[in-house]
Amino acid sequence: MTLNQVLGFLLIVTVCPILGGLPLIAWITRVLTRHNLAQVGTGNISVSAAFYHGGNLVGVLAVLSEAGKGIAAVLLARHFFPSESAWELIALIMLVLGRYWIGKGAGTTNVTWGVLWHDPILALLVFLIGGISFTIFRNPKHGKRVILVLFPVILALLHPQDFSRIVIATSLSLLLAWIYQKIPDDLDLPSGEAQAESKKVFHFFQGDSAVISLDTKLDRKKVGEKAATLSQLKRSGYSVPVGWVLPPGDDPEPLLKYLPVSESEPLVVRSSAIGEDSAQASAAGQYQSILQVTSSAALLDAINRVLESYRNPVAAQYRRDQQLPDTAMAVLIQKQVKGVFSGVAFSRDPISQQGEAVVVEALPGYATQVVSGKVTPEQYQVYFQKSGEQEDSAESLASSRIEGSGDVPPALIKQVALLARRLEDYYQGLPQDIEWSYDGQSLWLLQARPITTLQPTWTRKIAAEVIPGVIRPLTWSINRPLTCGVWGEIFTIVLGRRARGMDFTETATLHYSHAYFNVTLLGEIFRRMGLPPESLEFLTRGAKFSKPPINTTIKNLPGLLRLLGREWRLDQDFEADYQTHFLPLLNQLSARAQSELSPVQLLERIDSILAVLKRATYYSILAPLSMSLRQGLLKIDDKELDNSKTPEVDSMRALAKIATDARHLLSHEQIIYDSGASLFATLAEIPDGSSILEQFDRFLEGYGYLSEVATDVAIPRWQEDPRAVRKLFAQFLAYPLPQSPKARGQRWKAEVVQARLDLKGRVTQVYSKLMAHLRWSFLALEARWLLSGLLVEPGDIFFLELAEIRSLVGSDNQELRQQLPEIVQQRRTKLAQDAQLTSVPFLVYGNNPPLPAEPKSLAGSDQRLLQGIGASSGLVEGLVKVVKTLQSDITIDQQTIVVVPYTDSGWAPLLARAGGLISEVGGRLSHGAIVAREYGIPAVMDINHATDILRDGQRVRIDGQLGTVEVLE
Repeated sequence: MTLNQVLGFLLIVTVCPILGGLPLIAWITRVLTRHNLAQVGTGNISVSAAFYHGGNLVGVLAVLSEAGKGIAAVLLARHFFPSESAWELIALIMLVLGRYWIGKGAGTTNVTWGVLWHDPILALLVFLIGGISFTIFRNPKHGKRVILVLFPVILALLHPQDFSRIVIATSLSLLLAWIYQKIPDDLDLPSGEAQAESKKVFHFFQGDSAVISLDTKLDRKKVGEKAATLSQLKRSGYSVPVGWVLPPGDDPEPLLKYLPVSESEPLVVRSSAIGEDSAQASAAGQYQSILQVTSSAALLDAINRVLESYRNPVAAQYRRDQQLPDTAMAVLIQKQVKGVFSGVAFSRDPISQQGEAVVVEALPGYATQVVSGKVTPEQYQVYFQKSGEQEDSAESLASSRIEGSGDVPPALIKQVALLARRLEDYYQGLPQDIEWSYDGQSLWLLQARPITTLQPTWTRKIAAEVIPGVIRPLTWSINRPLTCGVWGEIFTIVLGRRARGMDFTETATLHYSHAYFNVTLLGEIFRRMGLPPESLEFLTRGAKFSKPPINTTIKNLPGLLRLLGREWRLDQDFEADYQTHFLPLLNQLSARAQSELSPVQLLERIDSILAVLKRATYYSILAPLSMSLRQGLLKIDDKELDNSKTPEVDSMRALAKIATDARHLLSHEQIIYDSGASLFATLAEIPDGSSILEQFDRFLEGYGYLSEVATDVAIPRWQEDPRAVRKLFAQFLAYPLPQSPKARGQRWKAEVVQARLDLKGRVTQVYSKLMAHLRWSFLALEARWLLSGLLVEPGDIFFLELAEIRSLVGSDNQELRQQLPEIVQQRRTKLAQDAQLTSVPFLVYGNNPPLPAEPKSLAGSDQRLLQGIGASSGLVEGLVKVVKTLQSDITIDQQTIVVVPYTDSGWAPLLARAGGLISEVGGRLSHGAIVAREYGIPAVMDINHATDILRDGQRVRIDGQLGTVEVLE
């Protein structure tokens, strides 16, 4: 390459992008019309925008300015590379890049005139064939695609030996195609709102796109939620009637000429307002719908009436009440279904706001009479059988149960219910309100929209594993900011700036004094992260995992890599924090008793624990997720892992060893009949018994921080009340623990997962110890307040919130002190009422759900096969023992199948002696699952309402591999 060509190259890669970025169109439009193109229309600074907002003169000047840029780029390249025409196309590519990145335009006009100067014959052939194509199909998007394909193809035919030129021409076409996907086109704007002299131009270039069908991908910001949703569902294969859309401001004349309308083919005209049927507001019934339109004149009248209904005072007031902006109304026109039966359906009950029922309302005839409110429809509730089959399988549909009776065929009601539930799944669990009609042959979907009163959706499945049971105010005021804050930190690592505006404090809440996670928020977060909405359940509970959308994943790749970096150095970070924060604080807490501290010092201790506990919470969330992710990616079987370093297994082994040492000191009768305190009194009286008692005391010293629920500061620790542990020790004497399966030699892949499992065990230990010290600090503070009379009875402090405790310690808040007895009593009463609820739903909808009712799907339940998550493989039969709370007087053996609401590390000794385990919540990383795998006990988790469905003494067969429970008796 000569020096002159080097200079030419530098000018092409620098001058052409700058030339492309010069905002000549914006300047021309601003000078002549004072319009800022970046702030009107689509914001695309283009020739079409200049015509639309500025008129013909501005548009022509815009064409000339952009044509000059394209010609200048070609002439620049030709000057330096007269014999290498490929450089002219490279100059156009650089021009287009500048036009896009700097000038916010596509560069179509630049390329058009540049190619004309580059090769007139090529340009003539491309536009001749492309023009014929546009004349035939009358679709601007199709026309663009044809031009972009024709350009390199015709060039290759004209110059088959010029390979480099063909490649560059192809690259230019691909670049333009990519840009067209990234920026909007003002040709999509309603032609009726264009400058008067430009309307004909827009009508011509819009072609038949002025007649927009539901088979086209529609933008909800332009045609409203209703039309865009029906278009999406129709293109996804749902039975949506044929339809067309008239965007706001568009001329209805093309529709009137195009649409078939007659007595035999009536149409229905409906609204599709911008903002209607969104997740926040449905606007149901606010606007006009007109049936039985049978002529062009009636169609025009119907369109006008629907448009006028947007300005109806009632509708306008609704928008003000819902804080919706006044935007515009699109009109939806569809072929009318001749309904034999029609109605509405709700994928979840909007009245009870809980349960599994699909509510269907139906009547003979058209759907409008059901939604009009003028007649009382027949109402049905459909319950799908929960079993091994998928909910939408033929077996499940056949076994589904209907409550309610009427004239509508039961088979049709089931099909409608299945359609509603499938649409809920399609919209990632968002409850749906649908309108449907059956014409005697086909079931048609007329409308689908979110049930706005059922937002957000809350789940207890994962939350019940993290912090189970009824929760007192103090526990929640500590755990909610910890959990929500750490999850927010993790999500922000990935989302970066796109996390702005998301309220992570709404990640969790209390309903009925039980913890719930926000499914709606978590689903939105995971979608923004480029992951499926069910990602959390996949990582924590082994749920199915759908393929994430590749484009969103790529967008979030930097954030995902940041999170992966955190995961990669998790053990090093934990070790650093352990030496710097965790160990020093734990040593400091053990060195000085709480009883020696004043209330102010106790509050300082509480604050220091909370500060470090936030770091521990980070590891307690990320360590199990990391382990699960590694195990799934490396395909490591649970049997290859050693759980001995987890507190639940380690504590069991320690207690079992003490029982083994004590067994030879006692007679068979003493072992069988002594229990609890009597056994320990016997040991104190016999030779060598004191050594056993010393070992037990050391056990309590080492594991006394464990409890039934480690995350709940209101639950006593073993160290405070060892009666349950003594009882378990006595049972270990009578029923020795089975030997743990010997760990097999680990492959390197298993060692990678094992490292994370060991880390999880260390994290659990640190977290549980900090929570225990936090509890003991509150108890010391409560002891002082009981003496002073500020509190009345033990446990009162757990009915205060942390902020209230701070106020009582740090300031003389007389108003709070006076109200304290009433506050505590009200909260005690509320907790007692919630604790008496016989069934707490796993899913509730909305922020203020009513009191839970007994699930109708369980009433008289005769379910024989229950499907859950297999957590520990094996097949076993046994007798059910329902254990709703951890009690000290439960006797079980290897013929017992224990059914529990949840498991925590404190349950471990009890579970290890069972023949099998069934849990209402949990997954493969649950404490119970770990214990079950350690001792080869089959376990099935996530059986909803298992403690209600199953009864003591029933014989069941559980398959820990398939995750099934079969009721035999």
